[in-house]
Amino acid sequence: MQRLEKYNFRNKVLTLVSLFSVLFFSSCEDTVTLDLETGETKIVVDAEIIWQKGTTGNEQTITISKTAPYYNNTTPKVSGAQVRIENTDGDVFTFNETQPGSYVCTNFVPVIDMDYTLYVTAEGQSFTAVEKLTSVTPIDKVEQAIVPDFDGKDVIELTFYYKDPANEMNYYLTDYQSEFLLFPEYELTDDELFDGNEISTRYSDSDKMKAGNTVNITHRGVSKNFYNYMNLILEVYGGSPFSIPPGNIRGNIVNTSDSNNFAFGYFRLCEADKVSYLVK
Repeated sequence: MQRLEKYNFRNKVLTLVSLFSVLFFSSCEDTVTLDLETGETKIVVDAEIIWQKGTTGNEQTITISKTAPYYNNTTPKVSGAQVRIENTDGDVFTFNETQPGSYVCTNFVPVIDMDYTLYVTAEGQSFTAVEKLTSVTPIDKVEQAIVPDFDGKDVIELTFYYKDPANEMNYYLTDYQSEFLLFPEYELTDDELFDGNEISTRYSDSDKMKAGNTVNITHRGVSKNFYNYMNLILEVYGGSPFSIPPGNIRGNIVNTSDSNNFAFGYFRLCEADKVSYLVK
């Protein structure tokens, strides 16, 4: 079988916004804090239902918070919300608050290609979203190599391989996590030019990855709509899309109480395969 290598859109983890100035005067150095305009506070619903292969997927968590001024050191959590998910069979999965802003369900039942509807009531507002649980093809193997980067420096490169299902359009979101990364790094893939073939996806970090590091690779199947949403976020905000709320990009969560008072976030349901690789 022909091996097809796809170099996909990648955004390295960057500092999302740099909002400080350094002034030099008479060998003195001062940091200037900008007086930023504070926008309207919004609800943020982080609702990823992720079913890792080899597990039952019964325990799922949804986090609800609020936007905050840039210089805030903490993210305001939303307590006292009512959160549930219903599937097309009429089954109801209730999420109970276990700590401020964190809502957990312990009896969720994931079914591939089934539609699920999210219902959230928070601070007098009602929100809803609908999404399908998308499958993923498993990771077959991970390989390591030493390759030159753009500067000619030898770096460690990881490549993982998976077989794309034939005769269907598939979309994938992969994240890489390790002790040398402050935030996960994300990568999007689609099979428009590679349908039904083996796809290989490469990852390297020329500055930090070294022997002894463990790199956790989480490979998800995602819907086309979520793929498009993430593509916009990664283009605008860089490689760490959830370190701050994506303020100008709306997801699929609708406020049924007041359509103008929308929430940030995206309700998505993904099957995932996860591999932990020890760098040699």
